[in-house]
Amino acid sequence: MEWVVYGAYGFTGTLVAELAVRRGLRPVLAGRDAAKLRPLAERLGLEHRAFGLHEAARHLADVDAVAHCAGPFSATSRPMVDACLESRTHYLDITGEIDVFEAVSRRDEDAKRAGVVLLPGAGFDVVPTDCVAAMLHDALPTATHLDLAFVVQGGASAGTAMTAVEGSGGGGRARVAGEIRDVPLGHRRRTAHFRDRPREVGAIPWGDVSTAYRSTGIPNVTTFTTIPGALGRLQPLTAPLLRTAAAQRVGRALAKRIGGPSAATRARTRSEVFGEAWDDDGNRVRAALTGPNAYDLTADSVVKAVRHLADVTPGAHTPSSAFGADYVRALDGVVVSGPTAAR
Repeated sequence: MEWVVYGAYGFTGTLVAELAVRRGLRPVLAGRDAAKLRPLAERLGLEHRAFGLHEAARHLADVDAVAHCAGPFSATSRPMVDACLESRTHYLDITGEIDVFEAVSRRDEDAKRAGVVLLPGAGFDVVPTDCVAAMLHDALPTATHLDLAFVVQGGASAGTAMTAVEGSGGGGRARVAGEIRDVPLGHRRRTAHFRDRPREVGAIPWGDVSTAYRSTGIPNVTTFTTIPGALGRLQPLTAPLLRTAAAQRVGRALAKRIGGPSAATRARTRSEVFGEAWDDDGNRVRAALTGPNAYDLTADSVVKAVRHLADVTPGAHTPSSAFGADYVRALDGVVVSGPTAAR
């Protein structure tokens, strides 16, 4: 398969390119900035192409797939999807943004007509949580409620920080009775039984609010991570300030200075996922997952996924609808416990 890593000189794009080469693959490296792209391509001995999203279609015409790693995806996903539909190129990205998932899912019929696969969220956002959701639904098909929680260690990249800045003025979101609704940040708190130990977590907006519903049909979905209780209480007061142009400019400037976790940091840090589903009769099932650092899991997943896109039925997919609930078990360093019945 001929494929492109777009945004290859970004933190995660570089990890994807380096891992691909270690596994004997030779993707084409691409991005807007030739000066940043050329040194990476020369170091890895790979072809490179510098182009903007407005001209992406003609640069993708001779490749089978693109791994889109250039965020924030709220700005970059739509033009890249448009280009992939025009050039009939399979698309995957590493977004975690609810609105991006929703927008890509609405292109399902376009993708089927073009004969291509659209797969947003092919990294830590949202492969492990989406696969856990699908496992829980398989174990309890009558489930009406789903809670998903995660914890990551090791710090963030500039791209992740930029996305966080963009969303910092918003509140929480959850799936309620099949619809995505605005809720206060931290509107629910609970204990998540991760594999290493239980932790208190608070509700946040996460990509599974979109994807878990499409993967499972479960109409009530809430996503969680570890957040201080004070953050949820202060969010209604701070959100208007964080939405101002000045605050966004400062936040973006600070985010650009973040280099991302080093190889040593990634090697010693882990990610954790917990999920619980229940139905109206009180039946409950749980599952938990431990994986490597979220950036290493992302690179591994992208490199594995891109090689199998041609085997997936055309259309807009979630990770589990594309590759099945057990896809996450094939990723390096991932250990899954459950699903098991819970009280």
